[in-house]
Amino acid sequence: MTHDSEQLDRDTAPSTDDAARDAARLLAALEAFLAESSAGQGARRALHLDSKLEADLGIDSLGRVELLLRLEQTFGRRLPEALLSAAETPRDLLRALQPEGAAAVSALPVAHVAHVAPAPPVPADAAPASAQTLVEVLEWHAAAHGDRVHLTLLDGDAPPVPMTYAELLAAARRAAAGLQAAGIGSGERVAIMLPTGRDFFVAFQGALIAGAVPVPIYPPARRDRIAEHLQRQSAILRSCGARALLTIDIARPVARMLRGQVPSLERVLTIAELEESDAKLVPTPHAPDDIAFLQYTSGSTGDPKGVVLTHANLLANIRAMGAAAGASGADVFVSWLPLYHDMGLIGAWLGSLHFAMSFVVMPPTSFLARPSRWLWAIHRYRGTFSAAPNFAYELCAGRLDARELDGLDLSSWRWAFNGAEAVSAATCERFAARFAPYGFDARAIAPVYGLAECALDLTFPLERRGLRVDRIERERFAHAGEAMPAAGDDPTPIQVVACGRVLPGYVLRVADPGGAALPERREGRVEFRGPSATSGYYRNAEATAKLFDGDWLNTGDLGYVADGELYVTGRAKDVVIRGGQHLHPQELEDAVSAIQGVRKGCVAVLGVHDRSSGTETLVVIAETKLAEDARRERLRAEIAATVVAVCGSPPDDIVLAPPGSVAKTSSGKIRRADTLARYERGLLGARPEAPWRQIARLQAEALGAGARRLAGRAGDLAFGAYVWTVTAIATVPAVACGLVLPAGVASRVLRALARGLLRVSGIPVTVEGLERLPRGRAMVLVANHSSYADGPILFATLPAGFAFAAKREFERHRLVRRLFRAAGARFVDRHDAEQGVADVRALADEVRGGASLVVFPEGTFQQLPGLLPFRNGAFAIAAEAQVPVVPVTLRGVRRLLPAGTWLPRRTRVQVIVGEPIMPAGRGWTETLRLSAAARKVLLRTSGEVDRAVRD
Repeated sequence: MTHDSEQLDRDTAPSTDDAARDAARLLAALEAFLAESSAGQGARRALHLDSKLEADLGIDSLGRVELLLRLEQTFGRRLPEALLSAAETPRDLLRALQPEGAAAVSALPVAHVAHVAPAPPVPADAAPASAQTLVEVLEWHAAAHGDRVHLTLLDGDAPPVPMTYAELLAAARRAAAGLQAAGIGSGERVAIMLPTGRDFFVAFQGALIAGAVPVPIYPPARRDRIAEHLQRQSAILRSCGARALLTIDIARPVARMLRGQVPSLERVLTIAELEESDAKLVPTPHAPDDIAFLQYTSGSTGDPKGVVLTHANLLANIRAMGAAAGASGADVFVSWLPLYHDMGLIGAWLGSLHFAMSFVVMPPTSFLARPSRWLWAIHRYRGTFSAAPNFAYELCAGRLDARELDGLDLSSWRWAFNGAEAVSAATCERFAARFAPYGFDARAIAPVYGLAECALDLTFPLERRGLRVDRIERERFAHAGEAMPAAGDDPTPIQVVACGRVLPGYVLRVADPGGAALPERREGRVEFRGPSATSGYYRNAEATAKLFDGDWLNTGDLGYVADGELYVTGRAKDVVIRGGQHLHPQELEDAVSAIQGVRKGCVAVLGVHDRSSGTETLVVIAETKLAEDARRERLRAEIAATVVAVCGSPPDDIVLAPPGSVAKTSSGKIRRADTLARYERGLLGARPEAPWRQIARLQAEALGAGARRLAGRAGDLAFGAYVWTVTAIATVPAVACGLVLPAGVASRVLRALARGLLRVSGIPVTVEGLERLPRGRAMVLVANHSSYADGPILFATLPAGFAFAAKREFERHRLVRRLFRAAGARFVDRHDAEQGVADVRALADEVRGGASLVVFPEGTFQQLPGLLPFRNGAFAIAAEAQVPVVPVTLRGVRRLLPAGTWLPRRTRVQVIVGEPIMPAGRGWTETLRLSAAARKVLLRTSGEVDRAVRD
């Protein structure tokens, strides 16, 4: 790597001698940084002030953090935080270091930071144990101690901004009223694409108060990544069917591009305009089983999965974690974690909210720009709780200048949670040793394990005991899956970090591929049950079905249990099976990352299926900045030798890729599936498009999507108009039948008309399992309810002889009453308790007399997908009359005629008749058993989430 004096003169002329010296020092420091990270070898490209930091020099976001820290140490100045994302070239860095940038820099070391006086004490019971929703939690605190500071917002070197419980509630109520005025109804999804700050908290709570479902997504960080960012966000917005997007004002033009790609998206709003609305808040009921928010998991950009989390889920997990950690209103939680991620949103903020902990929060960019700011916030506010992924502890342990730490006091820190990515024992040990002189207690280190499908945490150290590491035999583990302790002189043990014990109220097991539980120290699938287990992925029945193993939720992770503690060994889908040996990518990636010349944390180990051998080939993709062939070959040989040392055999392919080739999630995890796809398509190392090309392409895609949307809307309108036209034509003979024909004859004619209407309308309906209906005996048929079309479809597809239970409201209209009675309807009152009991008794008499009954046990339906709680009258009738219950599933009807609209849509409808469920006795216990058994069948076959009240 070269930067000759003539080039330097051209770059700096006509600058002063000081500026020239600064430029020379900058380039020398940059060259040293690149040489160190490239095994002491420079790339064969010229380094000058206009080199592109990422495209030419391969410096990614974490590399920028390290580079800026080094430059600050070299120059003894503090660089402005904006450089972390804004700087494109060394010249940008130089401008910040020269006199014209002096206003943005200050001398090192960091001045001593005084402790902030703790908040006034609160009662020991200052947590709303009786609250059933997050809305109730905030309202409880606002009523109990509304003037107490809940949030302290930090942003760079700006003064802290406090916010009390009462202030948050008042602002959230204004935002909620604004959402309602914008047409956002109960159960509708509101995406929140906001950075950490006041607006995020107001937006989240405002959406909850309005009855909407918040969907946190992360805002774009850099212009040159805008295409990738928006593509992922549009996939999430389509998946959840977002009606509105809340974002910052300057992002609105970019956000509006998403509207052409997301048919449901109608409004792009800011918190300021919501709060300025003079609308009055319409009180909205909230229930424990309501969806509190959708947490989208990290993964492939094309298949985001929204984890459904109810208020009951979240409060159960928060309370279990708080009890395990001994959380109280005397604690202070300091966080820089992003609020679109479960650890930052649930563990840090919502946990602090529930237990009245003071919550001190800064944007992730503040931490990345100056990692020591996290530690100083703990010092200043006497933080007792904080959490971070492993990389943050590594960054602080190895990259901070001692001058930045002078006077630091971490003695208040009781819990230092490490999670969200693989925990490194070496990192934890380095961090504890580095900060012991500053009062850090190694017993505070707490590796935890959790997943979005559990809300947050599943296992937790139940006491402050520090790091615990299991050393196991490598060969036995790789070939037999047995985690046996290694001998003291074993030269190559596998080290696995303990993640604690399962939280109280939860059950954990390790299972083999057949679903059988395994004993301790046997590796298998980690599965659990518990009060915060999700009911599934939003509007994704296929992924939901794969999530469960019976009533156990499959985490997708592999691990083993020893002495009651969980040890996580990797992702099940990432394990490479090669010649019968199970290889865990994480360990190989860590080993290869440690080689000089390889970019740390930028290695992906993949298993590529080999059709000829029937096994998998082992592929190692390692990012490097080396360019010379001889040096790359030496690096390739060292990687091969390292892999042999770890797993006993060499890799089948080693790819030395340029920086940015290994795909990562927003939280820094390796996206192996995406990286594998790039490898197989030969796209590793492809440079991103120029920002203007990305914007132009997105605009073109948005225009095309908008045109397709208009065309589709026109088609939907035409189809809906056609269906209602033929329905209106069919209504004339239907009404005549109901008025003049005897009931039995009218029922047969109406059924023929209904079947003919389905055929003429072009609505494909398939019926499965009619042969399962008991012949020659009465039965109670129960079906899920999602649309006004449910009854007509069942009437058209079921055999004659069924009586349909219908709500008494339909009886008030003369013609409707005659049609329903001709079709065999029996009316039941839902509001008058005495009349309702009489109606049910009349139905029971009919069933005992040999009639078969069709009932929708939910009693109603809602726009939000999901199986509502059951009314148990139908099951009581079946138990008393000793007749079978037959569950019948309707699929596709919710889309055919959605709640809130009378416009039919073209879609396929399925009617699935299940196996009869025979009563085994009488009474209330048997009624509940029949109800639960039918519900289980309907949930499994409908693919919808369970919205019943949770215990």
